[in-house]
Amino acid sequence: MFNLRNIILLTLAIAFSSGILAGDVEDADSALAKNDYSTALKKYKIAAAKNDAYAQSQVGNMYNEGLGVKRDYAEAVRWYKLAAAQGNASAQLNLGAMYNNGQGVVQNYAEAVRWYKLAAAQGNASAQSNLGTKYDEGQGVVQDYAEAVRWWKLAAAQGNAIAQYNLGLMYSNGQGVAQDHAEAARWYKLAAAQGDASAQLNLGYMYNSGQGVAQDDAEAMRWYRLAAAQGDAKAQSNIGLRYDQGQGVVQNYAEAVRWYKSAAVQGYAQAQSNLGAMYAKGQGVAQDYAEAVHWYKLAAVQGEAAAQSNLGAMYYNGQGVVQDYTRAHMWFNLAAVKGHSVGVKNRDIIAKLMTPQQVAEAQKLARECQARNFKNCD
Repeated sequence: MFNLRNIILLTLAIAFSSGILAGDVEDADSALAKNDYSTALKKYKIAAAKNDAYAQSQVGNMYNEGLGVKRDYAEAVRWYKLAAAQGNASAQLNLGAMYNNGQGVVQNYAEAVRWYKLAAAQGNASAQSNLGTKYDEGQGVVQDYAEAVRWWKLAAAQGNAIAQYNLGLMYSNGQGVAQDHAEAARWYKLAAAQGDASAQLNLGYMYNSGQGVAQDDAEAMRWYRLAAAQGDAKAQSNIGLRYDQGQGVVQNYAEAVRWYKSAAVQGYAQAQSNLGAMYAKGQGVAQDYAEAVHWYKLAAVQGEAAAQSNLGAMYYNGQGVVQDYTRAHMWFNLAAVKGHSVGVKNRDIIAKLMTPQQVAEAQKLARECQARNFKNCD
C-alpha cells in the first residue's frame, strides 16, 4: 500500500554562519564554534548594539535556542525584528517561523507568510520551502497547489530536501502538477539521498509497487531499511511484513516480530495489529493470547479494522479474555463499519448465537465506543 506522509513544515531554520568578519562578530563566531555560548552572546550583543544585522539575528538565535541565556522567545522575536528590518534573510525566515508557531508572538499565519516571502525573495531556500507549505495548506494565503509547487521547485533546485520530498508528494498525488510517478520518484530520490526518511520510505513503496520505477523487491527493501534505521515506524512495519510473508527475503517469523515490535512500540497501529497476530498464532514467539489481546487493543483503539475484528475473535473464543459474545459482536461491528469483510461475516455469525437483547446491547456499546473514538470501550 502506497502511504504518504503528510506535508511537513520546517518549523525553524537557524543557521549559525561564520563569514569572515572583524572584531566582536568574528570573536563571537569563534566562541560559538567552541560552544562558549556566554562569550558568544556577549560579543554578538556588542555588535548588535552597533546595528549589525547579522549579530542581531545571531542574538535572536541564541535566545530562541537558550544558548548562553535562558530561552526567551519574546526576546528572540525582538532581535529578529531588528535584523529583519535591515533585510537579513535568516532573521526574516526565523521571524516567519515564530509567527507560524506562535512563539514569542500571537500566532499569525499571514504575518508568517509576509516574512517568509521577504526571505524567499532573497533566495533563502528554507523560506521558499516554508512558503510552499503555506500555499499547500492554505494558511495565511488562499490554498494554491500550483503556487506551492512553484516555491518548492525554487527551494528544491537549491538542494532543499524537504522541498524535494514535498514535490515528490505533489507529483504522486497530481496536485498542482499532472500526476507523474516517474517524476515523483526522481524527487524522492534526491531527498532520500540526503537522508530524508520519509522520502526513503516512499521510494520503498514505489519500488514495492512498481510505480514510476521498475518493480524491485531488493531495492524496496534497501530504502525501507534506510528509513527504518532512522526510526521510521512505517518502514519498520513494512520490513516486518516482508519477513512475515517472505516477500523478497527468506520468510523469518522471528525477524518479522522484531521489526513489528520496533514499529509497535512507537504506536504504529498496523504493526501492533500484526504483532498481535504473531502472538495469537505463535509465529516467531511463544503463543500468548493475553499478549495478542494487548497488542490488538492498542491498535483497535486507533481504529485499525483488522485489529478490531481480531479482538472480536478473541472475545468470541475466550482467548486471552473471558469469553463475551456481546464484546465480540461490538468489535466485529466496529470493524464492519470500516468495510472489513471478516468483521462483517463474523458479526453476522455471532448474532445468530445471541438473543435479540444481547445484540441490541452490543450495538449500543458499538455506538458509544465509536462516539468516544474507540477509547475506553472495554
